[in-house]
Amino acid sequence: MRRLTALQPEQAQGKSRELLTDIVERRGSAGEMVATMAHSPALLEGYLNLSRSMKRIKIPRPLSEKISLAVQEWIGCGMCKEAHEHAALTAGLSENDIALARQGTSTDAREAALIGVAVRVLAEPSSLTDEDVAELREHGWSDRVIAEVVGLVSLNLMTGAFNLLAGIEPKAATPAT
Repeated sequence: MRRLTALQPEQAQGKSRELLTDIVERRGSAGEMVATMAHSPALLEGYLNLSRSMKRIKIPRPLSEKISLAVQEWIGCGMCKEAHEHAALTAGLSENDIALARQGTSTDAREAALIGVAVRVLAEPSSLTDEDVAELREHGWSDRVIAEVVGLVSLNLMTGAFNLLAGIEPKAATPAT
């Protein structure tokens, strides 16, 4: 059930109005989540900036989608899980890759290590140790990639938690007739 309403640019105040107007002019629409985030100019601007920044990470796109799937499975946001499954398929992942990612792993040990740490960054960050970071480095992950995992997890937490709080859910599938 929807708890917060999406805003049209003319309904938004201040910086949110400016940001929504720009998005609608460039893309035709802002999308449910972004239009709903417009209730808070600070949240909307922060989300847009972080989202743009995370597009420049060194984590390969298929792997970033695996991480997002693992994290969203934990968070439980249906909208995000649906969006990341579609993005994962577009990035070339198989159904098996997607299923494993939702379980927080991969057939590739190097990827599985990074995905596992990402889930722990979300669920139990205080459990991370020097050994965890050393293991990621042994798998060949750079300090940049290790740091970017936190940004990717944070973006997923922001979107997932927001959608859950706002009551933004996937559209119900219409039954075949």
